[in-house]
Amino acid sequence: MQNKGAIKFFAIAFSLVCLYQLSFTYVAARVKKKAKAYAHSEKAVRLAKELAKGNQAKEVYYLDSITKAREKYYLDSVNNEVVYNLGIGKYTYKQVKDRELNLGLDLKGGMNVVLEVKVQDIVEALAGHSKDPVFVKAMKMATEMQKHSNKDFVTLFGEAFQKIDPNARLASIFLYEFKDKGITTTSSNAEVLKVLKQETDGAVDRTFQILRTRIDRFGVAQPNIQKLATSGRILVELPGIKDPERVRKLLQGTAKLEFWETYNFSDLYTYFNEANAKLRAEENLTSDSLQTSGNNNKASTGAAKTGARAQAKADTATNNLLKKIAKDTANLQKENASFQAYAKKNPLYAYLHPSFFQNKDGRFYPAQTARVGVAAIKDTARVNRMLKEVKSIFPRDLKLAWAVKPDPRTPNYLALIALKASSRDGSAALGGDVISDARQDFDQNGRVTVDLQMNSQGAKVWKRITGENIGKQVAIVLDGYVYSYPVVNDQIPNGRSSISGGGMSVTEAKDLANILKAGKLPAPAKIVEEAVVGPSLGREAVRAGMNSFILAFIMVLVYMIVYYNKAGWVASLALVVNVFFLFGVLASLGAVLTLPGIAGIVLTLGMAVDANVIIYERVKEEMRAGKGLRLALTDGYKNAYSAIIDGNVTTLLTGIVLYTFGTGPIQGFATTLIIGILSSLFTAIFISRLIFEGMLKRNRKITFAYKWSANTLSNTHFDFIGMRKKAYIFSGTLILIGLISLFTKGLNFGVDFTGGRTYVVRFDQNVNTEAIRKALTVAFDKQSPTVKTFGPDNQIKIVTKYLVDDNRDDVDSIIQTKLYNGLKKFYKKPISFKAFTSDTEGENKLLGILSSQKFGPTIAYDIREKAYFAIFFALIIIFIYVAVRFKNWQYGVGGVLALFHDTLITIGFFSLFYGIMPFSMQVDQSFVAAILTIIGYSINDTVIIFDR
Repeated sequence: MQNKGAIKFFAIAFSLVCLYQLSFTYVAARVKKKAKAYAHSEKAVRLAKELAKGNQAKEVYYLDSITKAREKYYLDSVNNEVVYNLGIGKYTYKQVKDRELNLGLDLKGGMNVVLEVKVQDIVEALAGHSKDPVFVKAMKMATEMQKHSNKDFVTLFGEAFQKIDPNARLASIFLYEFKDKGITTTSSNAEVLKVLKQETDGAVDRTFQILRTRIDRFGVAQPNIQKLATSGRILVELPGIKDPERVRKLLQGTAKLEFWETYNFSDLYTYFNEANAKLRAEENLTSDSLQTSGNNNKASTGAAKTGARAQAKADTATNNLLKKIAKDTANLQKENASFQAYAKKNPLYAYLHPSFFQNKDGRFYPAQTARVGVAAIKDTARVNRMLKEVKSIFPRDLKLAWAVKPDPRTPNYLALIALKASSRDGSAALGGDVISDARQDFDQNGRVTVDLQMNSQGAKVWKRITGENIGKQVAIVLDGYVYSYPVVNDQIPNGRSSISGGGMSVTEAKDLANILKAGKLPAPAKIVEEAVVGPSLGREAVRAGMNSFILAFIMVLVYMIVYYNKAGWVASLALVVNVFFLFGVLASLGAVLTLPGIAGIVLTLGMAVDANVIIYERVKEEMRAGKGLRLALTDGYKNAYSAIIDGNVTTLLTGIVLYTFGTGPIQGFATTLIIGILSSLFTAIFISRLIFEGMLKRNRKITFAYKWSANTLSNTHFDFIGMRKKAYIFSGTLILIGLISLFTKGLNFGVDFTGGRTYVVRFDQNVNTEAIRKALTVAFDKQSPTVKTFGPDNQIKIVTKYLVDDNRDDVDSIIQTKLYNGLKKFYKKPISFKAFTSDTEGENKLLGILSSQKFGPTIAYDIREKAYFAIFFALIIIFIYVAVRFKNWQYGVGGVLALFHDTLITIGFFSLFYGIMPFSMQVDQSFVAAILTIIGYSINDTVIIFDR
């Protein structure tokens, strides 16, 4: 064996890398274990008992709520603390979490959503909601065409417009909006469509940016958001989500961009002093403390009534208080006891560090800035709660909003900004719909800026706002979070202005420009595909998946040892190393392990064993030919290489096709399959060979069989060619029966191919599916759903197309309400709507909707088209590979015909037996993955025969 040193080095280095990557998963699990121990301490139990006052049911509820809150608090508190010191680097819990092995939503619960930006609405807005009859007809036609097409909406709109009236001009409809884009009255339809495509693509990018910032604020661990190749679609994955309805509202809501006037902290600091004092009074402090807070409260209130707040700066008592705040704040982190004492005296300022500054004389002054203070990210909810309690103290036109992200100098703190309402209804001075353009640029000093232009109406209001706020700040707010609050230097009369400062990077400036432009083009996103998996169902999936993996693993190990003796032990060791490498690579790549991914690992075990079997049988052949063990090993490996590589490459090609055309879990299956094939090739060929070389060097005895298995099948002769006519008749009959069934009965397509919704619902007793189907038919306005037992007899799967074409925002709530009304009578004990639909009991939820899926008609069409392409391209690629590899196109034709044979029989059986078998035989994405796997495995056997 050549290059043994290089292979050993690579194997050791690869093992260390995998061990390093997987260590983060271990550390993350260890921290979570500590968090659970902290959450379930005696203190939590005692507190739950005190609150319940002897009521056992309430005690369980309180204990569950308290432990969840304590666990979250513990994890939040260590989020930015070092929990893993490896010597070569220190890692906080957040960094460790980002590097651990990711579990898919089907394994740990959560929500997977594909949103489609409603490009129709953007086109309508750009056309000024034109009533032109050709435009209106073209919009309706394009909307219908999109249900059965992969083309983007603008292209379909152009085709429809041309079809309705070839002489109609788009320039007359879009001229006003596109006049600054080079469009004139003489512009061709193609030129207008080009600009329209650029504008709609830009709107999709802005919507993506807004969704990303919303999700970052949602507080979900390891969220994933990405733009899909299909124009206008965005994938969002949110693990561990407890309230899907809240997520739907968050994702589908239109962005709200506003421009606000602001207060300076110097205008408000006495209100905050008063709020701090009032909160202190409510903490039941000692009489002296109460007296002090009362005096401060009276002083502040008196100042508010007389309007003499400006003189408070010079007040000695106030300055003493400011000195005490500054001194105590500086010592907050010294020890927990001092912090607790400070928090009792200053409950608000303990968590919201106010914007006081010390001058050269040592005196403290409130800052001339809209930033009233900063708070640790984990404490923002606490500050919100405290400020809500003392809301009546503050001016009615004051609105407090957090900055969207921390300052780079204080990465764990957010600024709280004081906004000033400009009307009695508490609204902003200006809405974002007046922005006509925004772009990233540089000023004369080379600083990064964002230049924006407003329309005539906005320019008029902006002139007034900037004129009245020279020297003050104006805040740019999106969805209630402050993105920027620049100082106004001069009045801006023409609607053109520039935002700079704050050390913005080019990327940040581009993002801000995108967000500002989002106010111009409303691009609401609608959910076209959705999957919600409850944590209890996720745990069951983990258990079932791991059980299948462990069982398959043990069976393979036992088979190899029982059949191949000591060589079987070597193969088993190589198999263990293969699995270790596979999980290490998954962790290194940040890939997600899904339930289909576990199936891919199980399939990989089979591929790895195939390689060992081919090698061992070749070695046995060489030994039967009279060669010595060392030479038999060398020649056996050499002769097995081509068959192993050919077999694995063809399966690898089907895996690549799956990854290219699959979505979500199917890509997870393809990922583990591809990684597993590559790692199994390495371990089967090199690791096992290294072990054998080491055994030979130590003169260890190597056996490849027991007496009973040494010559098994070696002298067996089957006249396959002689039996071909019988085989033709048998196979032809099966294919003919299948084809008849396909043309008459068809296939049972899943909702991901047809559109619709599925729900997995669990009851507290066994239920009758027919009775449930009748009840839901009434609930769904006489539209009958499919109802089948899913696992145990108290768990069912409901499939319905009810309101699948309805795009209203509240349609999911409507269907869930009807579902609840139709199913609540089947529960032995009454169940509330909240308990039925949401994860109110967290990880202990056992009843109600455990998971749900939704596929809109357009996404279903795309998935179906991708499935056809996946199978077609898999066959074409395999044909090309086999034809080139064996230098004969007839080999390629023969191999592909064999694949057609296997595929047609499988599909025919699914058509023939669906509705007869007691289990679901739906044709969905998983079915396509299985068909492609069959193709890969079938060609694997074929090329081995061709190789011989």
